[in-house]
Amino acid sequence: MGNRGMEDLIPLINKLQDAFSSIGQSCNLDLPQIAVVGGQSAGKSSVLENFVGRLDFLPRGSGIVTRRPLILQLVNSKAGTLASPRSPSTSNPDRPYSERSSSLSVLNLTLIDLPGMTKVAVGDQPHDIEHQIREMLLQFITKESCLILAVTPANTDLANSDALKIAKEVDPQGLRTIGVITKLDLMDEGTDARDILENKLLPLRRGYIGVVNRSQKDIDGKKDIRAALAAERKFFLSHPSYRHIAERMGTPHLQKTLNQQLTNHIRDTLPGLRSKLQSQTLSLEKEVEEYKNFRPDDPTHKTKALLQMVQQFAVDFEKCIEGSGDQVDTSNLSGGAKINRIFHERFPFELVKMEFDEKELRKEISYAIKNIHGVRTGLFTPDLAFEAIVKKQIIKLKEPCVKCIDLVIQELISTVRQCTNKLGSFPRLREETERIVTTYIRERESKTKEQVLLLIDIELSYINTNHEDFIGFANAQQRTAANVNKKRAMPNQVIRRGWLNINISIMKGGSKDYWFVLTAESLSWFKDEEEKEKKYMLPLDNLKLRDVEKGFMSSKHIFAIFNTEQRNVYKDLRQIELACDTQEDVDSWKASFLRAGVYPEKDQPDTEDAVNPGDTVSMDPQLERQVETIRNLVGSYMDIVNKSITDLMPKTIMHIMINSAKDFIHSELVAYLYVAGDQSSLMEESAEQAQRRDEMLRMYHALKEALVLIGDISTNTITTPLPPPVDDSWLAKNPSRRPPAAPNRPTVIRPSEPSLLD
Repeated sequence: MGNRGMEDLIPLINKLQDAFSSIGQSCNLDLPQIAVVGGQSAGKSSVLENFVGRLDFLPRGSGIVTRRPLILQLVNSKAGTLASPRSPSTSNPDRPYSERSSSLSVLNLTLIDLPGMTKVAVGDQPHDIEHQIREMLLQFITKESCLILAVTPANTDLANSDALKIAKEVDPQGLRTIGVITKLDLMDEGTDARDILENKLLPLRRGYIGVVNRSQKDIDGKKDIRAALAAERKFFLSHPSYRHIAERMGTPHLQKTLNQQLTNHIRDTLPGLRSKLQSQTLSLEKEVEEYKNFRPDDPTHKTKALLQMVQQFAVDFEKCIEGSGDQVDTSNLSGGAKINRIFHERFPFELVKMEFDEKELRKEISYAIKNIHGVRTGLFTPDLAFEAIVKKQIIKLKEPCVKCIDLVIQELISTVRQCTNKLGSFPRLREETERIVTTYIRERESKTKEQVLLLIDIELSYINTNHEDFIGFANAQQRTAANVNKKRAMPNQVIRRGWLNINISIMKGGSKDYWFVLTAESLSWFKDEEEKEKKYMLPLDNLKLRDVEKGFMSSKHIFAIFNTEQRNVYKDLRQIELACDTQEDVDSWKASFLRAGVYPEKDQPDTEDAVNPGDTVSMDPQLERQVETIRNLVGSYMDIVNKSITDLMPKTIMHIMINSAKDFIHSELVAYLYVAGDQSSLMEESAEQAQRRDEMLRMYHALKEALVLIGDISTNTITTPLPPPVDDSWLAKNPSRRPPAAPNRPTVIRPSEPSLLD
């Protein structure tokens, strides 16, 4: 064959194609191939039939006959067997099908026959047939591993060749494109394509090769391929314009040229192909190891797999709760991080929302004092009034405590479902695991709520007025309401930074996102997070928060800041509306404002209520002093209770519910699973998992086989140097700037005809 080593290289690629096509996978490997492209009825199928050496090997007819890509493997073999391709199907038109031809008369080649390019839809073809075929061609010829055989009939204007145009798009340097000129025998009398075939007119880097296929008369008469090839050779030897280049024309020379180019191409791409095969093989090693000795019906394997999966579930659950450095979610809070936010942001916020309604509290204290004194006039502040008011406030803590437990329960169950995703291969096991663990958590929920409510009852059972943080009666009498409401001294530290949307339509530009910085003393917003351009700074004195209903057309969640002294907070605005994407973000920002001493607004009772306003405004001085004393005592004692509950709530939930759930999963889950059902049903694979495992194993073995094939090959092939670059400016957008035709020799090129490249 004149190319030592090529007998091995091309069959090697054929074997690789067989290995991957047998499992319906391509492994994302671009195996070296030759794609045949051309316009409709350009003669592509006739060229391939001459290659194969068999008549009517491919379907023929008018219009678009080739509707799916055909991968054709030509194998030089003494066996002489030949397979016929299946009839073209209209279904899955972009899915290729493969055929192999083995014959002593062919050279080793792998070609892809692609549908002919067309401009107009005919018959039952879709209106966008041109686009569909173009996209199909590009799937193959854009790959660097694909050689392009651009077929153009000699009796058409070469500058309008669809094949050359699309080849130029994907191969602008002409490194992969070989031109083929067909129908040379059908040119008008007195014309020829000599300048084209000599690569003088409209040159390509790899040049052109002319072929003469069977005419329609030959096809109708069932002319033998050998006779057709003999007639082709006679045509070139006898034609005055082609006899001097006859040895470089015809189907046999095209076969040898393609064989040589494909061999060189394969040899050049083998190192990269080997690296890609090795990389993909290594990526499958770990999974394959699990299935190396896998037998679906082996009870020993099922027992081992069950234990391993439960252990992994336990590890994953603990990592989600305790935190870990591997597989960290960088987009959302989940698991332990979300529970931490509930403990230290959401729950304290709920407690502060229970803060006293000052006017209502003072009325309750006044009634309590009067009712305790009865008909008598009290000279001293009664202890019973203090205890009655304190106990009423303590009872209110039950609601936020129960709500906190409910939020943690939701997150725990969400974490369980997240961790059982890895059990998806065994649907029954996943279902039972979720059910058992969720049921256990629900059981612990009732115990946790009982314990938390018990903590509240314990606080109610004894009001410890000797607590070291309690101010006592003497100090309470000296304090004033102003001192109580005054914010504790706090260093001006930064509490939070982040983006918020200022929802003020009258501002220039309307609603807009700004970078906010909240400190202990002020709220500032900037153009961006660089904090160089400050837009405004708002002191926190006398500020409070209020909820704002979400607008009908808005997806944002909104809350507002306002001044309790009815002052404008920004320009002429009494309040600023701030918007977040989620309610969770709103709650988090509110919790941050609480740390800065900015509390939620309390619903004020109507001025005309059931109580005679005179009862509160016309108090005698002594009663007013007693109310003030009790108010200060209640505030001091509730600070102690809130601090205690805020500390004990996370501890109680962690001990009774979360840590207990972790222990249950580690030590008891397996036993509950065995009780729930037999091992076989629990470890019954899903159909998807079985299919995935089979495909993965077949892929792995195909990759290993491919590596063995490549390892055994010798690439000491005889190569042909790449031709030097040519002037291909004729393929640019202005085809009128073509090289001039040779003098006194008519050609098929008709400059007056419009070009598709315009």
